[in-house]
Amino acid sequence: MRRWMGIPVAAVMLSACVTINVYFPAAEAKEAAREFVEKVIGDEAAQPEAEPAPKPGPGGQSARLRAPARLDLLALVGIGSAHAQGQPDIDIKTPAIQAIQARMAARFEGQLRPLFDAGALGFANDGTVAVRDAAKIPLAQRVAANQAVAEQNRDAKAVYREIAVANDHPEWEQQIRAVFARQWIDSARPGWWVQDAGGGWRQK
Repeated sequence: MRRWMGIPVAAVMLSACVTINVYFPAAEAKEAAREFVEKVIGDEAAQPEAEPAPKPGPGGQSARLRAPARLDLLALVGIGSAHAQGQPDIDIKTPAIQAIQARMAARFEGQLRPLFDAGALGFANDGTVAVRDAAKIPLAQRVAANQAVAEQNRDAKAVYREIAVANDHPEWEQQIRAVFARQWIDSARPGWWVQDAGGGWRQK
């Protein structure tokens, strides 16, 4: 009898492992944000350094190839797939996301980039574009500039939500927005203005 009573307990413990492994994949989100933002901003961006190739070990095999495979005990009881689903790559290749990205890139190149270069606009700390100095926008262009900023911010908010939904975790929307907010600032080109956590502006 005691032996059979232990089975529900074990099942609960295994399901708890699955729950614990479902988390927000911050590193994957950062890489997805970098890819998205750089395509919107365009022009040349710094390329990440390539990972050095592993040094050959005895017999000409690399240390990485010779490393023994780790036995995944959870996979043996059917939890491997659930564990992988809890650590997804962030998908930004859906038609809806790519359509938003294309609109944002065209608007940035055609209307917003000159205003960033002039110092009129900046990347705010909440993941939006802000009018930092309206005086730097020619009077005849201010209505169109304000409209472009509003549309860019509307698309940005939509893409944060769409990425969360497309990856089956709508509750990640605020975390994705925070990652993107940091990435817009990190990707800002020299001479552009960005907002710090306290709301102050600085020029990169």
